Amino acid sequence: MVSMNSDSEIISPDQIIELANSFRGAKALMSAVELGVFSALTAGPLGLEALRTRIGIDTRGARDFLDSLVALGLLARDAGGRYSNTPAADQFLVTGSATYIGAWFDHFRTHEYPHWQDLTKALQTGKAQFGGSSADLYAVLYGQEKGVEAFARAMSGATVLIARQLDAVFPWRRYRTLIDIGTAEGCLPVQIALNHPHIAGGGFDLPSLQGPFERYVRGHGLSGRLQFHSGDFLSDRLPSADVLIFGRVLHNWDLPTKRVLLAKAHEAVAAGGVLIVYERFIDDDRQSSAAGLLASLNMLVMTSGGFEISAAECTGLMREAGFDSLQTHTLGGDQRMVIGFTAKS
Repeated sequence: MVSMNSDSEIISPDQIIELANSFRGAKALMSAVELGVFSALTAGPLGLEALRTRIGIDTRGARDFLDSLVALGLLARDAGGRYSNTPAADQFLVTGSATYIGAWFDHFRTHEYPHWQDLTKALQTGKAQFGGSSADLYAVLYGQEKGVEAFARAMSGATVLIARQLDAVFPWRRYRTLIDIGTAEGCLPVQIALNHPHIAGGGFDLPSLQGPFERYVRGHGLSGRLQFHSGDFLSDRLPSADVLIFGRVLHNWDLPTKRVLLAKAHEAVAAGGVLIVYERFIDDDRQSSAAGLLASLNMLVMTSGGFEISAAECTGLMREAGFDSLQTHTLGGDQRMVIGFTAKS
């Protein structure tokens, strides 16, 4: 998507048109992930016909589709007309890679993209277009075993790069236990535990996520250090740890529920411990970046009461819940974290 400046006078007609057309590039990427284009090229370059056959698409449109991916910087094409992955595609879009994020785009394709056509209706009614409530959203996502697995993989795709940033910038050597709230299959605690052998703990989520979590953790050889904690954070107490993490959790809920969750976190964080909240926060002046604002519109479309807040608003809510010495840090991309501390006993 084109980056818009807050000064609307310098936005050109070409940029407006590019913004209006940006859905086309997004859908081309989603289709490429769905068709397995990037995974098909891991063994080496393929010509048009060989790649078309491998991914199962018709001759009509095949060349335009693949050349579009070249123009978007996702594929390269050599002088002989053979296609190959760019380094970024190899790293992030090949199934099974340690930094694979494509499952997140599958989630966009199946659960978010179709409902954004109803944004106007959501704005007119103030009602979610996915279901009747945030709980309905998760009932659908967790309603079938295959759906749970797909959602868990999507959340790992959405989390792996942020987890690596968090691993690099937070002083983990000062703490010994970690619980990730809303952990899905446990991508975040796994990333931290892999690089910090002294860290133990695990993740907290609904019971249907236990299987995906335990398989993912076992696959990384961490079953002895990371455990699944089953429950519903709307009705149950949170498990205690030195560090609790809310990663893109608060945005799903209305303001009273945000307050309840932060209060529960304060009860659960050990004395002298830390709560980390990371989100796609709205910038404080509400005009410097569209990412947080568009993410908040996504909550309008997908949930009954969810919305994004600014880092300053998050800091205020965390202080209200009892956290102090609050700090804000950039995690890379369009996400930031707020860190709040509890008093030592």
